Amino acid sequence: MKVPNLTHPESPVGGEDDYKVVFTNWEPQDFKFKPKDHEQLMTDLDLIDFERGAKVATSKFYFAKNDLVRLNQALINYGIDVVTKHGYTLMETPDLAKNEILQGIGFNPRGEETQVYSVENTDLSLIGTAEITVGGFHANEIIDLSKGPLKYVALSHCYRTEAGAYGRTSKGLYRVHQFTKLEMFIYCQPEDSEKMHQELLAIEKEIANGLELPYRVIDIASGDLGGPAYKKYDIEAWMIMKGDDKKQGDYGEITSTSNCTDYQARRLNIRYRKPDGSHEFVHTLNGTAVVLSRFPIAIFENHQQEDGSIKIPKVLQPYFGKDHIEKN
Repeated sequence: MKVPNLTHPESPVGGEDDYKVVFTNWEPQDFKFKPKDHEQLMTDLDLIDFERGAKVATSKFYFAKNDLVRLNQALINYGIDVVTKHGYTLMETPDLAKNEILQGIGFNPRGEETQVYSVENTDLSLIGTAEITVGGFHANEIIDLSKGPLKYVALSHCYRTEAGAYGRTSKGLYRVHQFTKLEMFIYCQPEDSEKMHQELLAIEKEIANGLELPYRVIDIASGDLGGPAYKKYDIEAWMIMKGDDKKQGDYGEITSTSNCTDYQARRLNIRYRKPDGSHEFVHTLNGTAVVLSRFPIAIFENHQQEDGSIKIPKVLQPYFGKDHIEKN
């Protein structure tokens, strides 16, 4: 239970800063005015309230208001439509899972290093991602992969303590304690997992391209993979909030996709039946479709106008009902 997964031989070796950029879609625009970060934009448009979120819960909780609520719903519905057309089964999961499921997926529900909210006097914890619940969906089962991989896309709330994650680069929505996420998850035969990993990345790129976001794809280095991942790609969108006195912005993570090979399946006893009747552990993969903390940041900061209004990407307009967010 303490041994991490192997690492893909082509993954960069090193720590957090040793990633390799493998794709960039287009260069971010050079604003002809001084751009604002998403927190300032949202506050000016009366779309978010962190102060009252802290009063009711604690810091890094917030109230979404008015058109931000509508934008969030539009993003989820857009993501559902994109992913389900690729053959993914849609589900909505519990917000709680047994600690044995968290441990099987690779999350530590206890101890000083935990990022998990545990429920007192129970063996339950709030989930940090639907990867946990969908990964536990077939625990202790022998599943049928004779017709191909089992592919799910799951909507859930996510809860993370984000201990020690405060600072300028974590301001606003970038690191919060509760958010909603649409997560993709695949169970497949071992020989299919690298191909499925490329499929997950392609869907993530399709979603980000539709939202007209400048982004890059990075191949995560070995020391930053965590326990479960054999190989991981992040999509990082351009964000004004990541900028400083020397540059208007920088890249920040909006999605991640991991091939976990049989790491989770071994811990949760998930196998498939081979043609000869024998059983073998499946491979599992996960990928972010839409996350309602990071995606609104990228949309607001990249599509802001000089008057403080926000241009809505064309793919979202049928879901959102307008082409701009502006002051009432």
